[in-house]
Parts: sequence; structure tokens; C-alpha cells
Amino acid sequence: MSGVPQKKISVLIADDQPLVRRGLALILSPDPAFEVVAEAEDGEQAVALAHRFRPDVVVMDIRMPVLDGVQATEQLAAALPDCRVLALSTFDMDEYVVGALRAGAYGFLPKDISPEELVAAIHIVHAGEATVAPRLLTRLISTYVRAPHRPQKPPLSLSELTPREVEVWRLIATGLDNAEIARALDITVSTVKNYITSIFDKLSVRDRAQAVIAAYESGLVETQQN
Repeated sequence: MSGVPQKKISVLIADDQPLVRRGLALILSPDPAFEVVAEAEDGEQAVALAHRFRPDVVVMDIRMPVLDGVQATEQLAAALPDCRVLALSTFDMDEYVVGALRAGAYGFLPKDISPEELVAAIHIVHAGEATVAPRLLTRLISTYVRAPHRPQKPPLSLSELTPREVEVWRLIATGLDNAEIARALDITVSTVKNYITSIFDKLSVRDRAQAVIAAYESGLVETQQN
């Protein structure tokens, strides 16, 4: 088994700044786990190259010309669901980041992350899991919910969830991880995971990031006004 070479994770880098694209490529290319298959300078090109190369992961800048990262992510999520998008942004509190998560991105990272954090995030996204710092996510959503163009329709009635599921959902939305939720409710981590599976199914959301967004949109959690 150990002699069988593992398939590399193919990565497409989309950013309108050549220096950023090259920097990301220089981080990933020497790593034997990755293969940078293409680079795009705008969202439209990213979509076209993704269709051509079918990368495992697209590292997608949010703000790009022609077609921005949010629109590009939405198109990729619809046409190439096996292609995972990891969104990047210079702006920590940017409603476009939440837009990318709603569009189907599997995670978000600020551009000032370390190379090690980028590598770890790509592995997580490739595995089909979300990678968004919980506290950063809640800050982003707080900004988004204050914006004037707020979705009108909550995803579902809270009555569709059990009281304990509502409580777990609320704790997810406040930024707690599974272990912290387990301690808060005095239950096991495996029980928390079971609740989360049921919550995601009832909410029709794919991951933690979308569940937090749904919590704000439904009114379960409200932003703090300072």
C-alpha cells in the first residue's frame, strides 16, 4: 500500500493580481501533494479553465474583474459540483465573502494567512468539509445582515427542529466548535455530530458555514448593535 503513489490534489488559482497568483503557486507547487494546473486572472477565465482542467480545488479571489469570485463560484457549484471552491479576500469583514459561501464555496480565508494555513485549508476543502474560522464567520455574517439587501425569506420554520436541535444550531451560529457545544450542553461530541447531521438535513444546508448564515437569516441569532 505504501508504494502506491497518492493522486495529487489539482488546484486552479484565480486572482486578478499576477503577483498574488505567482505567490500562491510558489507555495503550492513544491508540495508533492499538489499540482497547480492553471491560473486565471478573472472569474470568467476561472470558470472556463475549470471546465477545461476539472481541478479538485479552485482558490478563488472574491474581487475580480469581468466576473467576480461570487458569480464564478455560483457557476462552478452548479456546473462542476465536485470542484471545491476556497474563497480568498483581502477584506476580513466583507459581505462578498458571505455571498461566496451562499454561492457554494466550501470555505473562506483572509489573504494574510500563513502558507501552512493555506495548505491545510485546501486539504480540508478537498475532503468536502468547510474551513471557515467560526468567529470570523460570525463577524462576516454580522456585517452582511446589516447590509440593506437582506434576504426576505427565512429557510424554514423553527418548529421543524426539535428544541435541542435549535439550541445546537444557535451554538453553531455563535462560533462554537463541536467540542465546545458538547461541553456547553453536557453531551458527547458524537451526539453533537448526530444533531448537526439532522440539522443540516432539515435546513437543506451543506456545511457549517451555510448553517450559520441560515441562523442569521431566520432570525434565530441577531447581530449585536454597538
